[in-house]
Amino acid sequence: MFLATRGLPALLEIGLLIFCLIEAIQTPADEMRGLGKVWWILLILFLPLIGGIAWLVAGRPLRPRNRDGWRMGAGFPEYERNQGRAPRGPDDDAEFLSEIRQINTEQEETLKKWEADLKRREDEQRRRETGAPE
Repeated sequence: MFLATRGLPALLEIGLLIFCLIEAIQTPADEMRGLGKVWWILLILFLPLIGGIAWLVAGRPLRPRNRDGWRMGAGFPEYERNQGRAPRGPDDDAEFLSEIRQINTEQEETLKKWEADLKRREDEQRRRETGAPE
């Protein structure tokens, strides 16, 4: 009962304070609206409820909208970087395929060197076991 009547508003205010404070600290100063970065942080700290609401309404940077009206900048840079282009698979990327070919060639050369070294060691071991001159 206590939590529902007195504790819940306090928890919501603390949550709003923490959320807005972290967001204000992480936002670059040149993207903030209204006040400067330090002033927003002080407002949120000293007047948590009013400062937090003011930050959400007037301080947060505006995120650009895409052609469908959705806000961009949701934290998925891969999605934002590829907007307007059809998704491509790795088989369509010539640079990726050339890198794979180069890696395969290097691995084949290394394997051939290992096999030659192994054959040489086996031959040396056979000569030692049979007592044949080298």
